[in-house]
Amino acid sequence: MPAVKDITIAIIDDDQHLRESLQDLLETEGVESRLYGSAEEFLDRIGYDGVDCILADVRMTGMSGIELLRILRTKQGCPPVLIMTSYADDGMRATALRAGAQTFLAKPIDSRHLIDSIRRATND
Repeated sequence: MPAVKDITIAIIDDDQHLRESLQDLLETEGVESRLYGSAEEFLDRIGYDGVDCILADVRMTGMSGIELLRILRTKQGCPPVLIMTSYADDGMRATALRAGAQTFLAKPIDSRHLIDSIRRATND
């Protein structure tokens, strides 16, 4: 399958090591990443301008990924949001999808599944 090109993704997670690992992985696929340590940092900085897709963790210090998703879904032109978590269960998956998540990814994230999810979300 060809690499995902010319995509910019916002990675929002309070685990710096995970953010950087995901960034390294996505760089090999030609995906540019912007890293944020919290939902609040993401909203305070650039928001989703110039971002094709958002990858957010559920459980973070401060605002959760689900709360962020609910805020973003009220905004005009919000890009697709992928939700990830280490605490995956059917109830959380259903909550995320009802809130408007494009997909729900369980950590540790399978790299092929992540790339395929980004491709589907951005229609690449």
